[in-house]
Amino acid sequence: MTVHFVGAGPGAADLITLRAASLLAAADVVLYPGTYLDAEVLAHCPDARQVDTQRLDLDQITAVMVSAASDGLEVVRLTSGDPSLYSALAEQTARLDATGVAWDVCPGVPAYAAAAAVVGRELTVPLVAQSVVLTRTQARSTAMPASESLAAFAATRATLVLHLAITRTRSLADSLAQEYGSDCPAVVVHRASQPDELVLRGTLADIADRVESAGLRQAAVILVGWALARDGGESWLYTAGRARSTP
Repeated sequence: MTVHFVGAGPGAADLITLRAASLLAAADVVLYPGTYLDAEVLAHCPDARQVDTQRLDLDQITAVMVSAASDGLEVVRLTSGDPSLYSALAEQTARLDATGVAWDVCPGVPAYAAAAAVVGRELTVPLVAQSVVLTRTQARSTAMPASESLAAFAATRATLVLHLAITRTRSLADSLAQEYGSDCPAVVVHRASQPDELVLRGTLADIADRVESAGLRQAAVILVGWALARDGGESWLYTAGRARSTP
């Protein structure tokens, strides 16, 4: 049998793909990250055995998947957002490969996309920012590569999307202000698309105060950059004067 790694999107039950819903409906066992997922997502698999992985390590999670697959059961491993970002996909699939269990991946709506949708902003604005950096910071989690310093990313003045960084908002804002300016827009979106969604809008000068006042400690995305101000040029692709080839 195959273990399906499925992106559960930002958390809302109606922000998963049709393919994800089909895989969940057919699943016998579903492993899910209880810390980040709205329980309504599990309504897509009411008859499956549901395993909350928030207190399990990778070896324990793998053991559940391998055991179920060996018993001929359909297994779905839900990840928050999209499996391509911070999902431990590499570690889990390496363990499955070592045991000979087949697996595949179903993409999902990434959290940063849901956050941008909530605040109604395009992250790439002409003449302002045409690149988006998806990154995180060093805290209690895995060490960051030496070549991926936040200062280096900030020097590009691209739009920054910071995951797993909410507890370090103050130090990050102080550091980023040196490149972007203290009046640069900063937005924090907590649990985008979920019932307890919270949006904090500010600048690098005051966003940390807002985060601390709200008591946020997890499940939030930080957006930083001048693209969030919306002011900029217009895309050349859609300008009336652009030369167009005739069929």
